[in-house]
Amino acid sequence: MKTIIYNKLVRDLIPEIIAFSGNECETEILDDSRYLEMLDAKLDEELAEYHKDQNIEELADLLEVIYACAAARGCSVEELEKERSQKAAKRGSFNKKILLKKVTEN
Repeated sequence: MKTIIYNKLVRDLIPEIIAFSGNECETEILDDSRYLEMLDAKLDEELAEYHKDQNIEELADLLEVIYACAAARGCSVEELEKERSQKAAKRGSFNKKILLKKVTEN
């Protein structure tokens, strides 16, 4: 018998998937403060995985964590999208591939 320590936030169905595979796991329901802390850690983890693999699945995982971060901070997906859209209207998106090299101030 082998035990692996994870201590990381996982998707809601992971404990059921582990049990269905015949394994056992230990879980804990986090309080709001610890949940926000672990969401931020998960965001870093998913971003690192995206940088490593650069595939659409990792990008989708990153988006799922972003949605969870927004919800945990009292913001709906619709509100998040509205904020994104308003910022894009004011400052643009990243479609033109512009690299700002320097600014000379007067």
